[in-house]
Amino acid sequence: MPELPEVETTRRGLAPHVEGRRIRAVTLRRPDLRWPIPPEVARDLPGQRIQAVRRRAKYLLMDTEAGSALLHLGMSGSLRVLPATTPVTAHDHVDIALAAERGGAGRVLRFNDPRRFGCLLWQAPGQTHPLLQGLGPEPLSDAFDGDYLFAMSRGRKAPVKTFLMDQAVVVGVGNIYAAESLFRAGISPLRAAGKVSRERYAALADAVKAILTYAITRGGTTLRDFLSPDGAPGYFEQELSAYGRGGESCPRCGRPMKQALVGQRTTVWCGYCQR
Repeated sequence: MPELPEVETTRRGLAPHVEGRRIRAVTLRRPDLRWPIPPEVARDLPGQRIQAVRRRAKYLLMDTEAGSALLHLGMSGSLRVLPATTPVTAHDHVDIALAAERGGAGRVLRFNDPRRFGCLLWQAPGQTHPLLQGLGPEPLSDAFDGDYLFAMSRGRKAPVKTFLMDQAVVVGVGNIYAAESLFRAGISPLRAAGKVSRERYAALADAVKAILTYAITRGGTTLRDFLSPDGAPGYFEQELSAYGRGGESCPRCGRPMKQALVGQRTTVWCGYCQR
């Protein structure tokens, strides 16, 4: 599933092509994805100008005066800006047609989702969609640091990796980047969250910020289906230190990396470098 760097890569790729453009029409080729698509999407979006494309956690919001289209890529979804004449394929479920620029051809924002685990929902002006309520801070914001993690973790017995992936604690840190951040900070994913010191949480917060920032510059990680809006894969996969490397040599000490299920997610770590 795309994590924060992949969603941010998508946002940055889309924004220059759609912000400020007027929506000419919306075509829904099915009534639902993961959930039913609200009627406001097809009813209220046409004629609106796209004011901004924002990201909150792993969701994208396309803002207009009438409200915001709320999108999630799910396991295999992608958003691409294409010429309006581009042939439709089997899994192209939504087209948001953009008015042609002066002297130019029309284009379309196309949502392709083979597994249909993504979503297209609606957020009314001045409201916060229920999916966005109760979320923790953005990991790249000033609100996220070691002191915050230390305070949030007190009394928690769950493994620190599970704690770090809790979207009520911090958003957008999924399995890949949690594993990479814990490796970089030298913290075992099995350690109880409440047993990690303030100093080690400072190192972990710094690791999360550094890894996410770098992953965004590399276009995210392509493990299955993710492609950026220009069709390019993410290249961070080539530089993973822990995720997916169970049984391989630790890039630091050379010992075999361990692998186990933590919170029903495959977890890889070095039993020597991560304590």
